[in-house]
Parts: sequence; structure tokens; C-alpha cells
Amino acid sequence: MTLHPAVAAVRLPVRAALSGLSAGDVVAVACSGGADSLALASAAVFEGRKRGLRIVGVTVDHGLQPGSADQAEQVVVQLARLGVDETLTARVQVDATSGLGPEAAAREARYAVLEEVASRLSASVVLLGHTLDDQAETVLLGLTRGSGGRSLQGMRPAYGVFARPLLGVRRTDTVTACRVEGLDAWDDPHNHDPAYTRVRVRERVLPLLEDELGPGITEALARTADQLREDTALLDELARSLLSEAGREGGLAVAVLASAAPALRHRVLHRAALAAGVPPSELTRGHVLEVDRLLVDWRGQRWVDLPGHLRALRRDGCLAFVRADG
Repeated sequence: MTLHPAVAAVRLPVRAALSGLSAGDVVAVACSGGADSLALASAAVFEGRKRGLRIVGVTVDHGLQPGSADQAEQVVVQLARLGVDETLTARVQVDATSGLGPEAAAREARYAVLEEVASRLSASVVLLGHTLDDQAETVLLGLTRGSGGRSLQGMRPAYGVFARPLLGVRRTDTVTACRVEGLDAWDDPHNHDPAYTRVRVRERVLPLLEDELGPGITEALARTADQLREDTALLDELARSLLSEAGREGGLAVAVLASAAPALRHRVLHRAALAAGVPPSELTRGHVLEVDRLLVDWRGQRWVDLPGHLRALRRDGCLAFVRADG
């Protein structure tokens, strides 16, 4: 029997993601019960079984909806039917007072528990079900924030213990794959709630762009992320070298930084500010540019105040980050 194209579209990248593992290795698959993660789990079981891998299905209950515990239990039943070797359920407490917003707070809690699960299982990899459509939404959201190339590069295909094998797969393929394989995917009500910015991007903005600019916008946004990820990796490596070259006992050598290209200099300043203790969520490009003026537009400024009760100042030919109350 010929394999359905949608099922093949999901299995092929999963096969590639597991290709470096050996028999007996543990693979954790994060599964919410939605079409993306359910198709991912099915593919992981199919491909993992051929390699002798141990596939563990993990569902995380955020407790944000009535009946979430029941839904988590249904996912466990589905995972067991798929043939995973083990199932795990974790309930997390989402910190609503963190200031991150419900989506970001839930994501932080989810990743924290998945990392803990990976550690306890000694898992070689944790598979996440993000698709090309998720990537396009992430890039578009990054564009609206105006936060530069790092934001526009979207989600990384792999980092740490995590891997996203479906970043090149359309959501329509995961939905079709589930139907072909007879899997009953859960349609999370939050995925249609316009109170969430990502939902508005998914259901209003991207369709409008497709209507007005023609088809292929989603793929184009994902390609942009891939290209920017390559550029960012190179610039980050060059910035690391510049930071090392500029390091002095009293801070960072002004002469070394001032002669560098702005793109590298700004990255070094951003990294140095974070290392000094400036909160990442509060450090803006405006702060970086003001610190940069201490290097290239020096007119005797005393210092630049930064979030986290820190300040940047120039002294003895070095740029230093110090406590504002020190």
C-alpha cells in the first residue's frame, strides 16, 4: 500500500531527527493531543520502533481550562494506543504574576517540566510538534515587535535536549495525517480564542496577507527565519570573538570596540549588559545605543542608567557596567 503523502511528510523529518540515536536510547515526545503533536507521536513510535528506541509520551496539564485533567488523561490513553513504551503526565503551576502573560508563562512552565522529565528519563531528545505554520506566526510576531534579526529567526530546529522535526511541515499535513491514521486529534479552544495575539495572527492576519499578496506567505516567512538564523549564528560567533578581544580587567577596551562594525559592537554591548545583570526583558535597543555613544560619541557623559539598578560608564579607557548604588 502506498504511504499517504501527509503521513510521509511527517515521518520523514522525524526519521531524520532520530537517525543519530542508538537502540535503547530514550525519546520523549511532548503531546497535547492536538493534531501536530499527535501526528508527531505516531511518527516517533513508527520510526523509533524500527531503531529499537524507547518512546515516552509526555503530556503537560497547565490547569488553565476546566476539565484539563480529563483531557490529559485522554491524551495518555491515545498515546498508549499508539504504542508508546511509557506515558507520563505532569501538572504545572502557571505563574500568573510573572508579568509574562498567560501564553509565555505557560510556555516557561511547560519547558521547565519537560527539561526535568528529560533529565529523569535520561532522554536523548525531547520532540516538540511545532510546524511551519507555527514558525511563520512566530516570525510575523517578531516583526511586529521590531526586535531585530534574533526575533525574526523564529524557533530553532534544535537546542539543548529539544528538537522540532516538523518545522518544515504544514499544519494541514499533520491534520490530514491524523485523519488517515484514524487518530482523534483534540482541538484546543484556546487555539481559536481571539484574546490571544497568536490566534489573531493565525486566523486573521496570515489569511489576509495570503489574500492580498498571494499564496506562499507562510512558506516565505519560514524561509526568512532559516536565512536569518544562519546570519545570526555567524554574527554571534564574531561578537563572541570581539568580546574576548576587548576584555580587560577594568571592563571592555573602548579602542577595540569603537573600531568594530556597529552590528558586532551592539551585540557585544547587549551581551555584556546582560552578563552584568540587566534584566533581558527590560533591555531595549535604545539602552544599547545610548551605551554605544559612550564609545563612538564620547562627550564626557558621566554614565548611562540601565534597568536592574545598573549603569554603564567610561573610565580609564574601558567601558564598565557597575551597580548604580555602588
